[in-house]
Amino acid sequence: MLLSCGDALIDFLPSKTADGREALTPAVGGSCLNIAIGGARLDVPTGFVGGISTDTFGKMIADHALNSAVDLRYATRSDHQATLAFARVTGTETQYAFYDADTASRNWVYRRDAIALGGVECIHTGSTTLVHDKGAAETLALIEDARPSATISLDPNCRPNLVKDKDAYRARMMTFCGKADIVKMSDVDFAYLFGDEPYAERAVQLLSDGSSLVVVTRGNHGASAWHHQTGLIEVDAPVVKVVDTIGAGDSFQAALLAALHRLGRIDRQRLADITAAELKRALSFACKCAAFTCTRAGADPPRSRELAADYW
Repeated sequence: MLLSCGDALIDFLPSKTADGREALTPAVGGSCLNIAIGGARLDVPTGFVGGISTDTFGKMIADHALNSAVDLRYATRSDHQATLAFARVTGTETQYAFYDADTASRNWVYRRDAIALGGVECIHTGSTTLVHDKGAAETLALIEDARPSATISLDPNCRPNLVKDKDAYRARMMTFCGKADIVKMSDVDFAYLFGDEPYAERAVQLLSDGSSLVVVTRGNHGASAWHHQTGLIEVDAPVVKVVDTIGAGDSFQAALLAALHRLGRIDRQRLADITAAELKRALSFACKCAAFTCTRAGADPPRSRELAADYW
C-alpha cells in the first residue's frame, strides 16, 4: 500500500453564475489527499493518513475519497471543522487563501502502532501540514517509524502565504528532504526555497544527502529528474487545451509513484537500481497524467480506464 499523509480540504474554485457574476464552487482537494486519490484511480492500493472533519465538508471529503477507492482506515475523524481554501487563478498559477485555524487537519495526531507499517511500501507527505510545528512534528514521527521498511516521498508544495518565518520553514523542508528517498518539487517551489540556484546543483546536493530521486516539474516545459544511476533524465509535457492547472502537480506525483509501483521500483533498493529507460517511462507517464488533469476543472486526476493504452 501507498499511504499519503497530510492535508484534506475543500477548495472553493472560481466560476461564473449564469448572468456572468463571479462565483465560487466547492470541490474536494488538499495536495496529499489528491495524491491518494490519484494513486487509487491508477489502481494502486492507496490510503490516506490525516485529519478529516465530521462536518458537512468533511463528509464531502470522505465520500470523494471512498468513491475513488482510497482506504481511510488510518484517517482520523473529528468534530473540528474542515480546512477551506479559496482559489484564484493568476496566469498559469493558482493562488490560495486558507482558513485552517483549529481544523481537523491541524489537530491530527500520529497514532503510533495504529498503522500497520509492515504493509506499507511508500509514504508520501508534504504541503500545508508541514507548515505548522505540530503537523510537521507528527508527520516526522510517522516517517521515522516508517523509514526502516518504506520508501519516503516528499513534495513540499510550498504555500508562502501560510509561512510566518521563511528561514525556519526552509530549514524544516531541508530536514524532510534529508529523510526522503523521492523529492519532487515544482519550479515555483524550487524558486521559493532555493532562489536562483541551478536545479542540477541542488539536486546533486540532495542526492548526496541520501535521496535516490530528485524531480523538478516545469509546467508545460515538462520535468527534469536526477538519479545516481541514470544521471539527468528530461521529459516533455504533452500539449493540451488547459482548463486550469489545479491538482496538476499532485496528479504528476501520484502517477510517478504509481508508475514506480507498476515497474516494481518503488522499494528503496529497487529504486536505487532503476534504469534510465524505466525512469523516463515513469516520468513520461506522470507528465501525461498531469496534462490530462489540466484538461478539466479542479483536482480531478484520471482513472486508468480513461487513459489510452499509449499513456503507459
